[in-house]
Amino acid sequence: MTTPIHAIVVAVGLAFAGSAIAQDATPSPSRPDPISSVARSAEERLEKSIAELNTLREQIAAEKLPMSQQISALEERLSELRKENDQVTRLVDAGALEMAQIRQGTKARQDELTYVGNLLDEFARNLETRVNVGESQVLGSAIASVKDAPENKSLSVSERLALQTGLVNTAIRRLDDAVGGMKFKGTGVDMSGTVSEGEFAMIGPVALFRAASGAAGVAVAQQGSERPLIRPLEGDMQSELSTLIATGEGTLPLDPSRGAALKALVQKTNLVHIFIKGGPIMWPILVASLVALAVVLERVIFLLNEGRKRSRKAMNRFFGEVEKGNLAAAIEVSKQTKDCVVNTLGYALEHRDQSLTEALTYSQNRALSRFRRGLAVLDTIITLAPLLGLLGTVAGMMGSFAVIGGDLSSPGAITGGIAEALIATAAGLGIAILCLLPFNYLNAKIEAIETELATAAAHLKLLVEGDAGSKPRSGHSSHAVSHGAPHASAHPVSAAASSGGA
Repeated sequence: MTTPIHAIVVAVGLAFAGSAIAQDATPSPSRPDPISSVARSAEERLEKSIAELNTLREQIAAEKLPMSQQISALEERLSELRKENDQVTRLVDAGALEMAQIRQGTKARQDELTYVGNLLDEFARNLETRVNVGESQVLGSAIASVKDAPENKSLSVSERLALQTGLVNTAIRRLDDAVGGMKFKGTGVDMSGTVSEGEFAMIGPVALFRAASGAAGVAVAQQGSERPLIRPLEGDMQSELSTLIATGEGTLPLDPSRGAALKALVQKTNLVHIFIKGGPIMWPILVASLVALAVVLERVIFLLNEGRKRSRKAMNRFFGEVEKGNLAAAIEVSKQTKDCVVNTLGYALEHRDQSLTEALTYSQNRALSRFRRGLAVLDTIITLAPLLGLLGTVAGMMGSFAVIGGDLSSPGAITGGIAEALIATAAGLGIAILCLLPFNYLNAKIEAIETELATAAAHLKLLVEGDAGSKPRSGHSSHAVSHGAPHASAHPVSAAASSGGA
């Protein structure tokens, strides 16, 4: 690279030298020609520079071919890398698309698993309601594990599915075993509440049980216990049940109603059955109800009789005689009628000489006491009956808690104590409610007769005291009044007895 530069410098120097020689027109003959020497020097340098330039060109030409080949190779490599990049990009895009499809398929499979799991959970719940009461001891654990699987977070999806499919397989085997009947071991509770080990026999919808002691019966469900209640049958059927369960041969107690008839028979109750279940406290409640019924009937009959004896005509005659001043005739009218109001006024009028006000008060209280008779007993029963029911409630709950504190294998005793408590409470409240209605009715009647007596007494007092200062209107009236007082004072007890009998 330095040789061309030198050539350029030489050319420039030759140009300046030529210009200097041109300025010097006359060469000197005594010295050598400087132009010739410079020209020769320049030619030499020019040739040298040309040689170097040719050498440099040859070197460049020699180095250019490998570099061109190397560039071509690099360009080919770049093209290959671009192709590889395009291929990798296509593969990445295809992988992303395939990944999206895989995710979508995975989500669809998960949805299907969730749907199948829900179906299997529903199958487990339905199976629990369809299995017989005796089979719950065999299938109960498998059904409970499947029902609890959704709440168990430690189980994987495959483990949960394994439990569910296992229950389905168990149900299928159960169907195979149920064809023609099947037998399995289990426990049952007899009517006395004793838990017994034995063997169940499932024949269609009928579940039979035979204890180790040989006692047999029909297995029915009981609330609050997974163990069935064993109910014996009557007559020869009871003895044939044990043979049927033990040997598989015998008379089958077929129930076409699929247990509905037996359930209705078990749940059928009457008043005597309820009374017995209520416990010992039901006897004093029964006595209280009978006493209340007797009091109510007696009072109703009394009111009907008193209402039948009422006479508006006698009342008008009585007050008519009093207004005339004929008091003896008014007293006679009161003795002839059975109207309680007229009797009360007549008694007070007959004993007016001592004190008319006191006589009216006494006669009213005596008449009202007849109407109030028995109400104290009815009031006591209304208060006593709920207390007796509460006592029965406490006794029944004490019995239930005593069983809970002891043997828990007898749920019938626990429910029996609760039933006793509820029945006693219901009986006490029912009697109190039923007695409260006639009690209020009788009180209303008493208040009505009391108001009528007070009104009639005030009317009589106004009439008698208003005429006290006036003269007698006839000799007969004067004689009746003058002789009325000694008779009343001399025989007060006989007069009272006469009025009370009316």
